[in-house]
Amino acid sequence: MKVSITVNGTKQEKEVEPRTLLVHFLRDQLQLTGTNIGCDTSSCGACTVHLDGEAVKSCTVLAAQADGGTVMTIEGLSKDGEMHPMQQAFMENHGLQCGYCTPGMVMASIGLLNENPNPTEEEVRLGLEGNLCRCTGYHNIVKSVLAAAKK
Repeated sequence: MKVSITVNGTKQEKEVEPRTLLVHFLRDQLQLTGTNIGCDTSSCGACTVHLDGEAVKSCTVLAAQADGGTVMTIEGLSKDGEMHPMQQAFMENHGLQCGYCTPGMVMASIGLLNENPNPTEEEVRLGLEGNLCRCTGYHNIVKSVLAAAKK
């Protein structure tokens, strides 16, 4: 089947199998490999992207379900060579270590701030509980989100 999805501001029309997950469409057909696959069961959040302005785990969405929609991936955040404020905050506050979860964590964090622009530490921790990091212990991730919220 043919899908038409605007990804990072560019309309993409591609043929996909009806069972193709959005994460595989992004990685395999569009070569947007910043969206990571960590589990394929929606447990880790490494594949989080924005679909029509909402943070979603792209391993739980079929590409066909995104047909006609708008997707933003980690690659689409920077503008004119400038990092998104959340990316900047993660860098400045050491909110990453190995970096595998970082794209999904950044996208989920932006989604969180879109819903709650001035969260408490507890609200950040609760809002990101669906995204796993096996390296950092979350302290600097939470610190990064709170710093971005201040900007």
